[in-house]
Amino acid sequence: MGGGGRFRRAVAVWATASLALPAAGIPAALAQDDEARIVHALNRLGYGPRPGDIAAVQSMGLLKWIDLQMHPERISDRGLGPRIASLRTVSMNSEEIMHGYELPPAARKEIQQRTAALGETASEDQTKMVREEVSRKYRADMEGNPRQVTEELQQAKLLRAIYSDRQLNEVLVDFWMNHFNIYAEKGQDRFLIDEYERETIRPRVWGKFEDLLRATAESPAMLFYLDNWLSADPNAPPPAARRGGFRPLMARPRPAAQQGQKRGLNENYAREIMELHTLGVDGGYTQKDVTELARCFTGWTIRGLPQQHPEFTFDDRIHDHGSKVVLSHFIHGAGKDEGDYMIHVLATSPATAHFVSLKLARRFISDDPPKAVVDRAADTFLKTDGNIRSVVMTIITSSEFFAPDTLHAKVKTPLEFVVSAVRASGAQVTDARDLAKRISDMGMPLYMQQPPTGYKDTADAWVSTGGLLARLNFALDLTAGKLKGVACAPAGLAPNAPDSETLAESLGSLLVPAGLSESTRRTLDSEAGASLNAPRIAGLILGSPEFQRR
Repeated sequence: MGGGGRFRRAVAVWATASLALPAAGIPAALAQDDEARIVHALNRLGYGPRPGDIAAVQSMGLLKWIDLQMHPERISDRGLGPRIASLRTVSMNSEEIMHGYELPPAARKEIQQRTAALGETASEDQTKMVREEVSRKYRADMEGNPRQVTEELQQAKLLRAIYSDRQLNEVLVDFWMNHFNIYAEKGQDRFLIDEYERETIRPRVWGKFEDLLRATAESPAMLFYLDNWLSADPNAPPPAARRGGFRPLMARPRPAAQQGQKRGLNENYAREIMELHTLGVDGGYTQKDVTELARCFTGWTIRGLPQQHPEFTFDDRIHDHGSKVVLSHFIHGAGKDEGDYMIHVLATSPATAHFVSLKLARRFISDDPPKAVVDRAADTFLKTDGNIRSVVMTIITSSEFFAPDTLHAKVKTPLEFVVSAVRASGAQVTDARDLAKRISDMGMPLYMQQPPTGYKDTADAWVSTGGLLARLNFALDLTAGKLKGVACAPAGLAPNAPDSETLAESLGSLLVPAGLSESTRRTLDSEAGASLNAPRIAGLILGSPEFQRR
């Protein structure tokens, strides 16, 4: 087996163990604008440094850079626009996307009829073939296929993370999109999720948590994903008995996947808003609270699907008007106000303040953040009525944020690893589809996490032999120019290196400013030999255990 095999074995055995533990030997006190603190800030408040970023922050001053990142509206991001301009669907509303990229009703009807004709013994391959044949038949009348919508959404996310100067803003958008997770492959959500991110999440990532919570509760994407659009008082009059006015979506013919669903109370959203969005699994609620809260949210549904612009609406006719008791709060029948009131109760609960603060501290500090900083952040949450900017400021200006045990203590997720590698290498991306595929291969397909939990932000989810080898292979392919739509020229980072040892040292200091371990240096020396192969050396460095941390 060649040198690459030796390095892969080293990564698989040694790096798996080392990634699970915080790095040691970091000085206890660092000057404010010390390079180590700047690198730490660039890694935690963004997706890692690009060539020249460290010097730029040193010139500006670290505290000024942090303050600027905390106010992204002050940062011009004009250079990002042209990079995503070719992605047509990311500027469309959901109605435009559905009209141009969803199979027309006639096509869906034909697929249903031909599939039914195959009988119950039809194989998955047979039904797939029918769908593909019918899709080709109608493709001339469509602007694109449904898969293109998700691909362009993934590309836009990657291009923003790689090139936006509003790095902390992109980190927070990703955080809240994961916190309020939506699965793009569930029915109509493929066509709703772009608008969900653009109009529901992005405008509110720095505001009050209660506003963000309410906006997600009323989002057609969330209503569809967690089935609250189907939730109704079981005793409400049947659809056929209603006359005039708006007919709720649930009264219309449902997609095949939802045929046979019994109309009535649906508890999915009520459970997840307490367990995952606010109080946390240990937040003190009971199954009875879930049921009663679900009754409060009956009638919160969608109008406009599938032909018009989907919008939130409250249908009083299918709302449960009876009195409820949720978390010891007695609620008289008050229509939509019941749900609004409970959103306020949940958003302002001390349990929510702690749960949200813990998740933010876990993102910015460590997998198991110190209790003291979580408590201070939760106190800020309560004192500021859930002001997200104030809570984030409390965390990232804390002594714990720059503490020795915090530096390099987080393992990058596949998204963070791929984006940081592209940024560090100075690669230019014109098509991000291959990058999205590699992230998917590492176990993190973007917008494709089916459970409402979202992706984990802790090392145990991502540290494995297979995962680390996938990262090494990606790094080697990136620097060797083997990724479609991605141009990387690592030799340009160290153009004057006279020998392989100097080249490895120069590339190491540029790609991993925090420094490489002696073990990694020895491995590089044995791998590089006398060859001045900059792409290979750069790939090995980006695949090293040290680069896996942030």
